[in-house]
Amino acid sequence: MRERTATMALRYLVLILLAIVFLIPFYVLLRNAFSTQQNIAAATWHWLPDNVGLSGLTDLFGNSNVPIARSLLNSVVVSVVQTVATVIISALAGYGLARIDHKAARLVLVMTVLTLMVPAAVTFIPSFVMVSSLGWISSLRGLIVPGLFSAFATFLFRQFFLGFPHELEESAQIDGAGYWRTFWRVVMPNTFGICAAVGTIVFIGSWNAFLWPLLIGQDDAHRTIQVALSQFLTSQRILYPQLFLGSLVSMIPVLLVFVFLQRYLVQGVERSGID
Repeated sequence: MRERTATMALRYLVLILLAIVFLIPFYVLLRNAFSTQQNIAAATWHWLPDNVGLSGLTDLFGNSNVPIARSLLNSVVVSVVQTVATVIISALAGYGLARIDHKAARLVLVMTVLTLMVPAAVTFIPSFVMVSSLGWISSLRGLIVPGLFSAFATFLFRQFFLGFPHELEESAQIDGAGYWRTFWRVVMPNTFGICAAVGTIVFIGSWNAFLWPLLIGQDDAHRTIQVALSQFLTSQRILYPQLFLGSLVSMIPVLLVFVFLQRYLVQGVERSGID
C-alpha cells in the first residue's frame, strides 16, 4: 500500500514539474507583455510586470507603423475562409475516393498521398510564380486560394468515410438521391466531429502561417498578424512590450478554437482510423 502511494506521489510530482516547465513560456509571455522596455531589458530579472493596465494595448493598437487591428482582421478572414473551403473541398474529395468506384480512384488516392511526401519548399517557388502571373500579389486571393486543398485533410476524410454506415446512404439512394444529394443531405450532417477536427488543424496552420503571407502580403492592407508582429523586430530597435503583447493577442483566437474543439480533434482522428 505504501509502495503504491509512493508511486502515485512520484507520478504526480513528475506531472507537476512537467506542467511547470510547459507553463514557463506562457509566464514569460505574460510578464513581458505587461512590462516596460526598461524592465524587460534590465540586467536583473524582475518576476512581476511593471506596466499592468490598458496603456500597453493602447500603444499597440495605436501604432501607426504597424496596423495590428487590420492585420488581425486579415488573419481572421484568411483563416476562416481557408478553413471552411478546405473542409468542404477535402470532404468532397475524400467522399469521392471512398465511395465512387472508379478505375482511377486508386491512382488519384496514391497521387494525393504522394504529395504529402513533397517538401513545401519544392512547391513554394512554382506557387509564387503562378500567383504572380495571375496578379494576386498583395491580395487576399493570393493569400487564400493556394492553400485551399489539403492532401492530409482529404486522406482523413477518406478514412472516415470508409467507416461511415452504408445503410444511411442506401436509404437515400432508394429514394432517388444521387451522390451529390446524398453527400449534402445525409453524409455531411453526420460528420461534425471529423469536420471540427480537420477545421481545427487547418485553422491553426493558417493562422500561424508566416512565410507565404510575408511574400504575398507586401503592403500594410494585406499583412496578417504574424507578419505584422515581425515588424516590431528591426535592425535598429526591438519593441519588446508591443511584440510580446501582440503575440499574446494573436494567441487568443487559436486558444479559443483549441479549447472548444479539442475533444473533436481527438475523436475525429480516432474515427478516421489512423493510429
